[in-house]
Amino acid sequence: MSNSTPSLQRSDLEALWMPFTPNRQFKAKPRLLARASGMHYWTPDGRQILDGVAGLWCVNAGHGRHEITEAVANQLETMDYAPPFQMGHPPAFALANELVKIAPAGLDHVFFTNSGSEAVDTALKIALAWHRARGDATRTRLIGRERGYHGVGFGGISVGGISANRKAWSTALLPGVDHLQHTHDLAKNAFSRGAPAHGAHLADELERLVALHDASTIAAVIVEPIAGSTGVLIPPRGYLQRLREICDRHGILLIFDEVITGFGRTGAPFAAQEFGVTPDLLTVAKGMTNGCVPMGGVLVSKAVYDTFMQGPDGIELFHGYTYSAHPVACAAGLATLDIYRREGLLTRARTLASKWEDAAHALKGLPHVIDVRNYGLILGLELEPVAGKSGARAFEVFTQCFERGLLVRQTADILALSPPLTVTPAQIDEMFGTLSDVLRGK
Repeated sequence: MSNSTPSLQRSDLEALWMPFTPNRQFKAKPRLLARASGMHYWTPDGRQILDGVAGLWCVNAGHGRHEITEAVANQLETMDYAPPFQMGHPPAFALANELVKIAPAGLDHVFFTNSGSEAVDTALKIALAWHRARGDATRTRLIGRERGYHGVGFGGISVGGISANRKAWSTALLPGVDHLQHTHDLAKNAFSRGAPAHGAHLADELERLVALHDASTIAAVIVEPIAGSTGVLIPPRGYLQRLREICDRHGILLIFDEVITGFGRTGAPFAAQEFGVTPDLLTVAKGMTNGCVPMGGVLVSKAVYDTFMQGPDGIELFHGYTYSAHPVACAAGLATLDIYRREGLLTRARTLASKWEDAAHALKGLPHVIDVRNYGLILGLELEPVAGKSGARAFEVFTQCFERGLLVRQTADILALSPPLTVTPAQIDEMFGTLSDVLRGK
């Protein structure tokens, strides 16, 4: 390593309470990263780790991009902070305009946040406020989906469908929330290549909820086009189109959570474009700044935005954050979008998808593999659980991959790969070769 990193003792680890981590287990045997460049991390002792998950689904252009570093440094020297309430600054408007250029047609306004969780809560607020502005104040119900993940705000957890999250905060969740059935069907769709053939009818569950609650009470439906954090659940063919049709029929807003799928992960700038379905609101984060500076946002349709602009003069939406459109985050976002444009990264996954798919499905038949799911540059590998020890098998594969120089993502007994979009064919072979060896016990 070119720079020295101080070693950490056990006592040095105690002050930090780590998120979504079994802290006692981790601190007994920590996995530490000290440096990153290109497609790799390095540990404090100099071991090279191939990044198979783009950090946490966010470093789409690879690590250590000097263009972003320079843009951030220049912005800090020019103006470190600007208040977002009643004031503006040029980078905020510039970034909004650049996002609109690559967004699905019709989503032509942006409300900036600082994370995916904030983007989701913002989108839910916009949906509720939009109906109220139109005189439909009874439309307050929100519909999420089982096995959906929409961040850690109380709104996101409420519409989310991860049972552990909901159980932990069950007494504080939003009232009037219901959930669609998830689309994961191992019996009929195991080892599908790309979007599975079976399951479009599951969208009709929304019609049942409309009949139960009445459309006049339902404000919005929120789904991830591809559910990432619960194990890469690919939408069945026609499912998203059917959701769109049902929402239109009953005057319900459709929200896509593209915090994970946005910015090239599926082979198009956004999964909405890849699947040919345009929502009314679309949440983004992660890849917007290549993971360099926290930032998120909500892309909003003209029809929704214009409704707010037709009311009395004054504040149209009582919502915002101290760091909304932070100048440094905007600088990072502009530099990131420029890299995506110059290097064709927003569609590069499409050129590698066939190789990725073949490499993924070559894992079929290996010990304990019960499903392989893929789309664009995304892999979901489901393993047979150890009896009475949910997650133990996948966690063991995760740790062994790390020891062999590959970073993967683990959720329960599902492993995910989602590398930077700069990945090479040789690096794809390396990733799947390492994963195959670990699964074979070599």
